[in-house]
Amino acid sequence: MVFGPLTVAQYMREVLVSPVSGYYMTGDVFGRSGDFTTSPEISQIFGELLAVWCLDQWNRMGRPDPVQIVELGPGRGTLADDMLRVFSSFSNVMKCQLSLHLVEVSPALQKIQLQKLCFDDVSKSAIWNDKSPVCLEANTRSGFPVAWHSQLRDVPHGFSIFIAHEFFDALPIHKFQRTSSGWCEVLVDVDEKSDSERLRFVLSRGATPASVAFISNNTAGDHYEVSPDVGVVIQELTTRIVEDGGVVLIADYGRDGNCGDTFRAFKNHKLHDPLSDPGTVDLTADVDFLYLREMACKKTKVLTYGPVPQRMFLQNLGIEVRLEQLQRKCDPTVFAQVKSGCEMLTDPNQMGDRFKFFAVYPEVMKQYFKIPPSGFFPQ
Repeated sequence: MVFGPLTVAQYMREVLVSPVSGYYMTGDVFGRSGDFTTSPEISQIFGELLAVWCLDQWNRMGRPDPVQIVELGPGRGTLADDMLRVFSSFSNVMKCQLSLHLVEVSPALQKIQLQKLCFDDVSKSAIWNDKSPVCLEANTRSGFPVAWHSQLRDVPHGFSIFIAHEFFDALPIHKFQRTSSGWCEVLVDVDEKSDSERLRFVLSRGATPASVAFISNNTAGDHYEVSPDVGVVIQELTTRIVEDGGVVLIADYGRDGNCGDTFRAFKNHKLHDPLSDPGTVDLTADVDFLYLREMACKKTKVLTYGPVPQRMFLQNLGIEVRLEQLQRKCDPTVFAQVKSGCEMLTDPNQMGDRFKFFAVYPEVMKQYFKIPPSGFFPQ
């Protein structure tokens, strides 16, 4: 039995992915009926452009065969579904064995993704095995094999294109605050003055293991957040692409440096008290892309590009051209909806500047990048 305050990282892990009552473990939390909406849910063009980006990277890297598309935290499966549709249409070009691998800890979301990608009856032609590195295997409607894994390390080795869209922002963080006596860790404790056992933030009375590990004399600002899990995951990804070949593409909200005080919650698409209604609200924090870059380069020789605004990335990939194509084919009412979704993705005051793209390549690719890779051209 553990008594006393929890770190914010412990609190996030328990609230989000506890097998019994974790927020992501109980069902569908995405879209209009959920607590937040992601870019793939707003417009199919988002997934289509990411698929084109993957095709370009595969071509630049010598058209390896076989190739794995690996998505971390695939939500409802919408992004993967849109990408597979594009891969199917380019089957005459992409002549290789392509498989999809989804890293998903939630059995409830695995079933939703299975329905999206494969068939409505989740018991049909699917192989379930909770104790195997492959939790679930099936074939998508478009004919590609797909496998689910609860952990990244269970994904088979081989040339892979890793996609992490709004994945890192949900990883647990440690949170620190500067005081007159120095840095203290922000902890979560029961408010003993409340009859309803409400939770509250408290400050550590001294140094903690996390503050010793992550706070230095050079740490700037009055607030600092760091996610050790981010470092672990990005280092595993970089090791894989260096050893097996591949590329990592990350899309998330954040800044290139200390993000400050960003820990927050969402419920019904509105900001919510992160300590209220635990297990029923989404918890998140901005991604520190500087920390991500430092961790990516710490143990392996890699190239990093970005972060660049989502607006710039999608415009570089031709989102306006795709809109023009759809305008010629779509019913005017349908096109108006598609256009509205694209504007939301690229408008600087909505998602255009808030979300960033970041890519990691093996250093051996340097000779092929006399100019930045697709999506990362300066404007």
